Amino acid sequence: MRRIVVAGSGKIGSTIADILAVSGDYSVTVIDHSAEQLDSAELSGAVIRREVDIRDEEALDAVLTGAFAVLSAAPFNLTTRIAEAAARANVHFLDLTEDVASTRRVRDLAASAESAFIPQCGLAPGFISIVANDLAKQFDTLDSIRMRVGALPQYPSNALNYNLTWSTDGVINEYCEPCEAIVDGHRVEMPAMEEREEFSLDGVTYEAFNTSGGLGSLCETYMGKVRTLNYRTIRYPGHAAIMKALLNDLGLRHRREVLKDILENALPATVQDVVVIFVTVSGKRHGHLVQDTYANKIYSRRVGAQLRSAIQVTTASAICAVLDMLAKGELPQRGFIRQEDIGLEAFLANRFGGAYAQAAGR
Repeated sequence: MRRIVVAGSGKIGSTIADILAVSGDYSVTVIDHSAEQLDSAELSGAVIRREVDIRDEEALDAVLTGAFAVLSAAPFNLTTRIAEAAARANVHFLDLTEDVASTRRVRDLAASAESAFIPQCGLAPGFISIVANDLAKQFDTLDSIRMRVGALPQYPSNALNYNLTWSTDGVINEYCEPCEAIVDGHRVEMPAMEEREEFSLDGVTYEAFNTSGGLGSLCETYMGKVRTLNYRTIRYPGHAAIMKALLNDLGLRHRREVLKDILENALPATVQDVVVIFVTVSGKRHGHLVQDTYANKIYSRRVGAQLRSAIQVTTASAICAVLDMLAKGELPQRGFIRQEDIGLEAFLANRFGGAYAQAAGR
């Protein structure tokens, strides 16, 4: 039985640990600096809980010794510390970060590593990149790749039309940091929260706007091959205007801890959410301009004895599927592995990736 270390025991980390433990094929240790967080983590499988400060290099190295892989579900600003420890321990490394700078450091570490380094294994970046690449391969030449993803409450009841279902730090970071894109064939950086659009899916109206990190490494992969490539986060209409007022007019982009405190004390958490995935690719096929679309909605469900939100299920299932494929030898065992290097069919065929296949519509 392979030993796995999950760094972070929050909403996503506890779901990852539970999915792997319930499978019966992995020995799972979840680590966190907070004993209170560890004690409150809802786990139905046999998971070892260990209080470890990720900033303590010696303690982190000790817990990784002999492990098969470490999966980072810790705050994005701790990603590089975990990756560096994985490199020292020759342990496979997988993470969920949307932070561009962290991923660049992971890539650098992978260049000389003896193990596999697979960043951005969540929903977006992650599964969204796998889908986009699969669609793009069906074209002779490409024109545009547009990706839209959102985790939304099923029953919005506040002015933001939003509930906390994921890392507050992660949401704030993606709302503040620059966003990569390809515009008219040129790789550019765009400001977050801009280029708002509206669209309808299944009779529901949504808005979408630029957020950071969702493209993963796709800009690099498709530079010179596509005219337009972008990623936007989906919300219900009205959300962007209020968030821009908080971030810009009130200056809270420069006081992130204050904004985090406000959001966590004003917006209740919920497991009654829906993940909306909407990917559109256009280009030439047999001389004709055509468009293919992948659309999917995924709802909350039980993992073991626990009801998990849709964003927990999708994010955790994605990284668990990639780990499982790695453990089975279906992915390279060393170096840097991009999400677009993973085949959609193989991902959906995986027992954990099947969380997406059950509601898939293309």
